[in-house]
Amino acid sequence: MATRNQKKKKELQEILSDLDVQVITLEEIEKEVPEIEEDGTTFEANAVKKASITAALTGYICLADDSGLVVDALDGKPGVYSARFAGEGATDEQNNRKLLQLLKGIPEERRTARFVCVIAICTPEGETFTVRGECEGRIAFYPRGEKGFGYDPLFIPCGYQVTFAELSGEEKSRISHRGKALLQAVPIIKELISRDG
Repeated sequence: MATRNQKKKKELQEILSDLDVQVITLEEIEKEVPEIEEDGTTFEANAVKKASITAALTGYICLADDSGLVVDALDGKPGVYSARFAGEGATDEQNNRKLLQLLKGIPEERRTARFVCVIAICTPEGETFTVRGECEGRIAFYPRGEKGFGYDPLFIPCGYQVTFAELSGEEKSRISHRGKALLQAVPIIKELISRDG
């Protein structure tokens, strides 16, 4: 998995628990994989770049994701710049503050948004597959909740009155963009593993 995020590893390992497969992250492989710059203009481009470079360098089937928040009233921003919306190295709090400032005065019915997750799966030989998961919702007027990360305290998923940061981890995974994308990725991973023998 082209990540150093242990929470993402745990999530994937749980979904693949019925397979005899071990998920490893960039921290757990012996080969040095350089930091890969996410300079694509789409989630797909960034995910494919990370997965294909990592698969080629390590010789492993590799999965990488790129995720972000798309806000309709901001013409799709922050989008692929979600992690650095308030500038390089911005904290979650700074990104959330900038988002709220830009949405100041925008009424609730126009605060529609979605979280998007694109997962790319690449083989060392260069085969590439992508899947996309989305979770529709709206942006709250102020942060609520202590769980999660990123824009979770501001994102209220459709059908709920609470933010992602107020939901349990299990409930969030069930409806989240990443959870939906991972479920679509599983059959592809299973097929590649069975082919590998």
